[in-house]
Amino acid sequence: MKVGIALSGGGIRGISHAGALKALEENGIPIDIIGGTSSGSLVASLYALGYSPYYIYILFKRYAKSIVEFNSTPIITGIGNFIMNKKVCISGLKTGETLENCYNDIAKRKGISKIGEITKIPLVIPAVDIKQAKKYVFTNSIPKNCQDGTQYVENITVGKAVRASSSFPAIFCPCDFGEHKFLDGGILDNIPVLEVRKQGADKVIAINFKADDVDESSNMMDITMRTIDIMGNKISEESLKNSDYIVTISTDKTGFLEIEKLDQCYKYGYEAVMQNIDEIKEKLF
Repeated sequence: MKVGIALSGGGIRGISHAGALKALEENGIPIDIIGGTSSGSLVASLYALGYSPYYIYILFKRYAKSIVEFNSTPIITGIGNFIMNKKVCISGLKTGETLENCYNDIAKRKGISKIGEITKIPLVIPAVDIKQAKKYVFTNSIPKNCQDGTQYVENITVGKAVRASSSFPAIFCPCDFGEHKFLDGGILDNIPVLEVRKQGADKVIAINFKADDVDESSNMMDITMRTIDIMGNKISEESLKNSDYIVTISTDKTGFLEIEKLDQCYKYGYEAVMQNIDEIKEKLF
């Protein structure tokens, strides 16, 4: 039996996935296939490269600050050029180049450049081409006889694939790759359960995030995060129905880029699995 894991997007909360993977490993649950969208792709790609969950956590702590730093130019500047499809980035948004370069360097430590060169386990990372309004999946294992029209790409660097899937609108610029202009995979597939299933998984665990409650004390970021979670979970309804177990992580109103809560989020992911480990084993075995 092959067990697949599908990791959702969720900004800096994505480090929770590393905690969840650590708990699964400690309980003898094999991870034979992995997929992730947006911040889920950050963890999924590192795991497929052979990095342990705890070391993934260490890498996040080391590089998170440089990846999420912003310049202060108003984001409206240059929007006309973006609409006209010129190769410029809306000023004030992150280009994503730091993220791409960081992941390419990390992959090279394992002797890997392109995603198709990963051999440890099958990996799937969705992104959306906004010019075509179509989902693409970066993978090291193109499924056979796929009839649903999904486009698969192996010939892309690990860094570019992760950058494309993580290019969240209004925070990161679209990611150019050949004729494509990619944005966050969560636009169409926030939890890639079906793509993991296509890789031959007999059982799939989906890991997502709880939409935080909003009350009188909530600020604009709290409301934004709840909106993102509601949209992401709505988009993922079909995928979640096709999973065998859903681990929902509560991260106590952690902001989208609130790197100060990395440590807590890692623990939240670990605890979410440990609290449900008996049910998970029952579903899998």
